[in-house]
Order: sequence, then structure tokens, then C-alpha cells
Amino acid sequence: MSNLELGATYLGSNQCAFSVWAPLTRTVEVHLFSPLGRIVSLEKSAGGYFNGIVTDIEPDSLYVYRLDDVKERPDPASRHQPRGVYGPSEVIDSLFHWEDEGWCGIPLRNYIIYELHVGTYTENGSFDAVIPHLDTLRDLGITAVELMPVAEFPGERNWGYDGVYPFAVQSSYGGPAGLKRLVNACHTKGLAVVLDVVYNHLGPEGNYLRDYGPYFTDRYKTPWGSAVNFDGPYSDEVRRYFLENALYWIRDFHVDALRIDAVHAMMDFSARPFLEELALAVQEEAALLGRRIYLMPESALNDTRLICSRELGGFGLDAQWNDDFHHALHTLLTGEKTGYYQDFGRLRHLAKAYQEGYVYTGEPSAYRRRRHGRPSREIPAERFIVFSQNHDQVGNRIKGERLVNLVPFEAVKLAAGVVLLSPFIPLLFMGEEYGEEAPFPYFISHTDPELIRAVREGRREEFASFGWQEDPPDPNAEETFLAAKLNHKLRQKGKHEVLLNLYKELIHLRKKLPMLRRLSKEGMEVACMEKENVLLIRRRHEQGQGIAVFHFGEERIITVLPFPKGNWIKRLDSTEERWQGPGSALPARIASDGQVSLALPPKTVLLFTEEKGN
Repeated sequence: MSNLELGATYLGSNQCAFSVWAPLTRTVEVHLFSPLGRIVSLEKSAGGYFNGIVTDIEPDSLYVYRLDDVKERPDPASRHQPRGVYGPSEVIDSLFHWEDEGWCGIPLRNYIIYELHVGTYTENGSFDAVIPHLDTLRDLGITAVELMPVAEFPGERNWGYDGVYPFAVQSSYGGPAGLKRLVNACHTKGLAVVLDVVYNHLGPEGNYLRDYGPYFTDRYKTPWGSAVNFDGPYSDEVRRYFLENALYWIRDFHVDALRIDAVHAMMDFSARPFLEELALAVQEEAALLGRRIYLMPESALNDTRLICSRELGGFGLDAQWNDDFHHALHTLLTGEKTGYYQDFGRLRHLAKAYQEGYVYTGEPSAYRRRRHGRPSREIPAERFIVFSQNHDQVGNRIKGERLVNLVPFEAVKLAAGVVLLSPFIPLLFMGEEYGEEAPFPYFISHTDPELIRAVREGRREEFASFGWQEDPPDPNAEETFLAAKLNHKLRQKGKHEVLLNLYKELIHLRKKLPMLRRLSKEGMEVACMEKENVLLIRRRHEQGQGIAVFHFGEERIITVLPFPKGNWIKRLDSTEERWQGPGSALPARIASDGQVSLALPPKTVLLFTEEKGN
């Protein structure tokens, strides 16, 4: 194995080290286009690596690798593709004036995540254009900014999951320097940065990895084609490629956490799976750097081994996106029961999500036609990330509609309360805090006509299980992308401003009140009253206790709820006129003899805390 970092590493003094893995190739040469056109041979070493140090070379020099005197290809570990996925790679100088000295990250329990897509978050669609919005996010109460994938993809319009150069930062967003400026700005404002990375596949257009070596295997299939070779012949070096990529983001870009896309599509049946190896490598790097660094897998398996400690037989990852929580909430609000939503729709499903994390913990799933999941009751609450919306759940609708376009305003407020008053790590999808109305459909800017056709047909087939018959927006059309641009001016208008203030208040209460600040299932009681469509969550702490009441019904009801004896202070009432509700009949304080009678309008959120001195 080469001791050099993969790719082109500028050493200073007009020297650059090159290292590339090409085990089935006889010769590899660096073909330099600038500043002078020349060809330099690399020396083959153990493990199928080709290495060399080239002199008289400067940053911004363009190059490709020449394989066996025939094929010329960009660097698999390219740090920059200024001319796109088909163009040459560029040598970059990694030096950057960081201003985040002393930054060591924030505890996982303090994460309040804001997911955004760089290309649509602003009109400009760049890293630098995000920076002026950071104060607004901090004022909202956000503590971590999550970026959808930024690895170089074809064209300028893409969700990011078609990236083909995992080390190269998307040039149309501002390249590596732009990303560093954004991370630096986040840290100086006390915001952590989560980066979405894709290790289960690479996009098809501009993907030349097969020309270099067996990065993929045909032994398994994924929705995107051949699987990444994590457990077959030569897989040690394939693993090294992705491990080095993860550490690259952490070391060179000071990223605080990696969200790992669709780990259920990583086919790996080895005794020591790649994800376990990744967790160990990142934890060792975190200790070396003296920083808090986390790994956040996305998985459809409901498999607790991902987020269990290695001592308990798990992989030791830190916190998982919990789709079950979303599905349970979404079906209650919308009534949708097609596709994977057919497994949900009862209040008890959301109650179980609160109590345990997963809803399906081994029960039969009608959607999957088999049993699904493992028990998750013993998994700490801070290992689950919950949301009412994210890029998948919005973007995988046929028109990319957001929740605000699907349900009444009272239901939107209810969704905010259910997520932000939970004992889990909350995630907001860009714009949801003020009720952004722009859709977020799937979009691409491929150049291969056959690939464009395949994407269009694939989207139609994907929507068939939901019973959506109309045609989705053309993913390759520029207007589909432009329609997804946020309108930040909405936050200052009418109900949008009201919703924004409600989000601020919910986050403020979450941070301020000890029983909400503590992310734990311990000391939490869940009362599920399906007949009344009421979910009551009692959270206890040594400094006090609180009760959240969620009413999902369509009609006003008067119901008796269990409240411990004493006096209770109303902290939040979504029916109040300041939240554009119908008006509240509840007093600021209520007394309980063990139960209270409350009048609940449709789609209500209430929060009470016990009065001190009781």
C-alpha cells in the first residue's frame, strides 16, 4: 500500500506528489497540460499503486493520467474538476487561512440540524452565497448546518447523489476554496457542519473508476447498478479509497460530521464491515485532532447494529436518520396510505416512535411483505435524528411538494411541535421554518440522451407504487431546478413570519427547559389516546417536568388528560392568536388533582411545565 495520500498532493516549492491505484494496469503516466505540456512516468509499487513526485509544477496545473499509453482519464481522487467531470483534474494548494482555532465541535445532544442544498438555497447557488444567511440560522436556533452532497457531479444542476469524484468539490458551487470559506464561517459563528457523503455508488456520467481497477462488483446489484466492491478481491484498496475520503473532509475541510447516504445499499458481508472500519478510523482521527466528530448513517433496515457500540456487537456509528418517525407523523397529518406509507397511519405508530425510535422492530410489514426491524428501546434517544421533512421525503414526491402545500397551517405547526419537542435530534429541511412553498423535485443536468431518458422513466416507475399517475417535472429541465430556489423574502410575510417565530419559540424552549434539553427516553412517559387522537408526552427531570399535548383530530374536543397533581404553567399554545390560531380558551396556569379537562381545537400543540414549589 502506498504511503502517499491518494491523488495529487502539492508539497510546496513547485513539487507535487501523485499516487493512484491501478492494479490491472502496466504503466501510468501523468500528462500535464499546464503550465507546460509534458508527460511524467509514475513508479509502480506494492498493492497496485503508482507513485511519483513531480517537480516544476504549480497549483492550478491541469493533468490527467495516461493508462497503458492508451487511455487518458481524470484522477479518481481529483481534488478539483474545474472543467467538469470530463475535463482534466487540477492540482490545488490545500493551504487555507483558518480562523476556527480552538473549535472542537459541539456535543451530539446539542445538534439541531438544518439540511440545505447549496444550489437552490440561494439565487446565486454557491457556498459563498450561503454565508450571509448563517446569522439568520443561528438566530433561529440552529446549531449544525448539513450540506447535501458536494462531490463533483455532471453539469451544474443535481441533488448531488450522482457525484463521480468523491474528493472533488463541485466547481459550480465554488470548489474546494469556497467550501472551506463556508465551513470556516460556520465555525466562527458556533455552527457545526455536517456533510452528506455517498459511498454506496457513484454516478454513471463521467465515472471512469472501472478503467483504474475493480472498484465495483457484479456480485451484487443496487438501485444504481453494480455495487461498490467492499468485500471482494481487491476490496482492501477500495475501502482505503473511501476511508481516505472521509478523513479528507475531516482534516482538510474541518467538517464535524458525515451523513452517510443509504448504507443499506452498501453490500458488505465481510467479518469486519466497512462501516465498522470507518467508525474506528474516524474515532481515532477525532482523538488525534481533539475534536468531536460524528457519523450519521441513513438506513432503511431499522438495524440497531449501526448505532450500537462495538462492545455490544454494533458498528459504533453515532446517530441514524429515522424514517419511521417521519412516516408515522406524515401519515397522521396527510392521511396518505400508499407506497411505504401503508405501514403507518395509526397514532400508536407515532407513540412507539417516541417510546423506542423505530416503529417496526420485528413486526410484519405490509409494504415489504415480511418482518422488518430490530428492537430499539435500549438505544439512547440522541442516536436518532427525526424530521417532518427532508430532501428525500419532499423530493421523492411526484411534484416535490413540501408539507405546507399538503396540509392546513395548523397541521404544519403541529408537525413542528412533534419534532422539536421530541427527545431526539431534530432536523429541519431548508425553508420549512417559514413555510417555503417552492417545490424540491428531483433534478439533473446530464448530457447523455439515453441516460436522461432512463432517469425520466425511472422516476415514473418509482412513483407508481404511490398511485401517482401524472408525469413528474422533467428532471433534466432547467426550469425544474429554478423552481426549487428558495424565496427567503417569504419569512417576513404573514403566516410565514408567524411560523418562523413559532419555530424560534419551540427551539428556544427546547434549549431552555431542562426536561426538554435532556435527550433521553428515561423519565419519559407516553400516553396514546387513539379514540381522542391525542398523544401526551411527559418528560421528567430532576429540575422539573413538562407535558406536551398533541391533538391530531379534525374536530374540537373536550377531553380529560392525566396530569400529576399540582399547578402547571402553559408555555406554548399553538391555538393562540399570535400563532394565527383560532384563539385559546386555556388559562396561563391550570391546577390538577391528577387529571385535567382540556378543550382542544383541531391540530393543537400544547406545552406545560410544573410550577416550582409544588
